[in-house]
Amino acid sequence: MSATRILRFCRSRRSPPRRRKRADAQTCQPSASTSTRRSISRRQPRPRDKAMLRPAGLLVGILLASLSGGASAQDAPFYKGKTIRIVISTGVAGGYAEYARVLAEHLGRHIAGHPAFIVQSMPGAGGLTATNYLYAQAPQDGTTIGIVHSTIPMTPLWGGKGVRFETLKFNWLGALDRADGMCITWRSSPVKTWSDLLNKETTVGSSGVGSQMDAYPAMLNKLFGTKMKVIGGYKSGTDIYLAMERGEVDGRCGGQLTVIRATRPDWLTERKINVPILIAEKRSALFPESPTVMEFVRDDATRRQLELLMVPQSMDRPVLAPPGVPAERVKALRAALEATVRDDAFRAEVERRNLHVDLTRGEDMTRMLERTFAAPPEVIAAARKTMSGR
Repeated sequence: MSATRILRFCRSRRSPPRRRKRADAQTCQPSASTSTRRSISRRQPRPRDKAMLRPAGLLVGILLASLSGGASAQDAPFYKGKTIRIVISTGVAGGYAEYARVLAEHLGRHIAGHPAFIVQSMPGAGGLTATNYLYAQAPQDGTTIGIVHSTIPMTPLWGGKGVRFETLKFNWLGALDRADGMCITWRSSPVKTWSDLLNKETTVGSSGVGSQMDAYPAMLNKLFGTKMKVIGGYKSGTDIYLAMERGEVDGRCGGQLTVIRATRPDWLTERKINVPILIAEKRSALFPESPTVMEFVRDDATRRQLELLMVPQSMDRPVLAPPGVPAERVKALRAALEATVRDDAFRAEVERRNLHVDLTRGEDMTRMLERTFAAPPEVIAAARKTMSGR
């Protein structure tokens, strides 16, 4: 079976309601008596009154148009009757697929023309397969967007193999969440604490070099001396979770509590996992005994590297459009995404699925990435060396 898979149609078009027939004009005509004709003539507006009424009618029209939706009406002719693909950089199971499905069900209501949506899975190389496709091969007209690994925007900074895109040339529509990272092990693993990570070899699964599952072990091994051994080849985080249950690997480094809460809540309530370390500034209320990586920082150089390496956590589930999409459609898609996350029906569905949404706007995300790529060269060079494991 091909690695690229269509998940499902997530939205259908509805026929507009029928308009009521207007009453026959003859039924509204008064009798032709003289008195009636006089009363009608007194009610007819004078030419000057008509002129005064026209601007008021124009103003009402403008106000109604401004309230018509998140996207510009000028995009309605383009999107009407079309289907937008959401390409995800992971497999058909797991957090990314869940977010994409919910977005596909609701986003079309806020785009003029109300296009249909499908979700397409394109896993591989830690998210690089999908991202390279979106950059160079996907249609550049606004009919294809993507949700990629949160570490993907940073990958060109580290000089990773297989990168065939420039981060700042993408049109970033927004990021659906902000999430702290963590390293977890299965409850039967001998690795349960931060001290264990420092003193025992720990096998952790990864989906490839562009993912947090590869980035965080490299960072912790280099900066703190942990002994994590990365086992690659898994298509998604879900596959790694299954491998943990089977005892193939000790755990995973680079997941989020929000996703586990949504997809495997029993892991938390029944304490089926250990959390030796959090890649975060603050401790978690769910695992208050688990330390954060910042608690072990001893110098400014290490702190600056960590701040750079942790940028992806501020833009989790990033949504993008290819570089060549016209500016007015990028603007419309950004507005639609913002309107969707405010939509009560969308929020209710997110809550029902135990997901978490905390939007970073596309403009803010773009500025954040521009600042990150303009970091001091020595900080970027040190972080690149850390990520390479050298």
